[in-house]
Amino acid sequence: MSGIEIIILAATGFFAGVFGTMIGIGGGVIFVPVFLLVFHFTPQQAIGTSLAAVFFNALSGSISYLRQKRVDIKAGWKFAVATLPGTFLGAWLVQYFTDYILELVFGFLLLAMALFIFLRREPDYRDKGKNKNTRTIIDFRGEVFEYTPREGLGITISFVVGIISSLLGLGGGIIHVPVLIYLLGFPVHIATATSHFVLAISTFSGSITHLTLGNILFLPAIIVAVSAIVGAQIGAMLSRRVKGLLIARLLAIALLLVGVRLLLKALGVF
Repeated sequence: MSGIEIIILAATGFFAGVFGTMIGIGGGVIFVPVFLLVFHFTPQQAIGTSLAAVFFNALSGSISYLRQKRVDIKAGWKFAVATLPGTFLGAWLVQYFTDYILELVFGFLLLAMALFIFLRREPDYRDKGKNKNTRTIIDFRGEVFEYTPREGLGITISFVVGIISSLLGLGGGIIHVPVLIYLLGFPVHIATATSHFVLAISTFSGSITHLTLGNILFLPAIIVAVSAIVGAQIGAMLSRRVKGLLIARLLAIALLLVGVRLLLKALGVF
């Protein structure tokens, strides 16, 4: 591996660590396109190597978010356990993916998520009245988050997220975060932190499965993982200082560009 390739991998890992942790998506949407377009990994190698890197990124970010007391541990454990069967199923299904299918599916998914993130507005999660399921979290700064999470629906959706996570190497956060916010009633800051906590558990399971299948390239995985760990610490720190909506929209532009590039490649344009 050349020095330039090492630099590109390190920069990719750092960027994914910072921005992925900031909005709770883990970084798989950045890793997979780079592995496919720049390094020309096979789909299986891109997915497996990405998932391993996302695990270390999510683990690093989760530690920071736990220190900030913004992780809903009660719900996070339930969602994480629900993803595990899905991660095994997704890792098994990946052997049936071709370059064309992966680029097409991933391209459309990135376009859809870019549009969603760009247009999203933070909903009013605050309860109009308390009930037995109302949860109160007070973070390290004393900020109070009071909401009523829909855990039952979250467990069902988490199983599907587990499949997508392991199948596409995403880590699942890019789907989990909007679901937590818009369907399950989580505040944005709690959603991003809890998503990272779930990612750390689900991607560990998926990574083990991909490891046994021989889908992980160790040197690239180590390079992006180490740089992502550093970036994740910075991303978690910035998350409490920078407006999440601005960062999300900047990332949406990047996802849009990568999504278009993947679709054009799948269609044979270039």
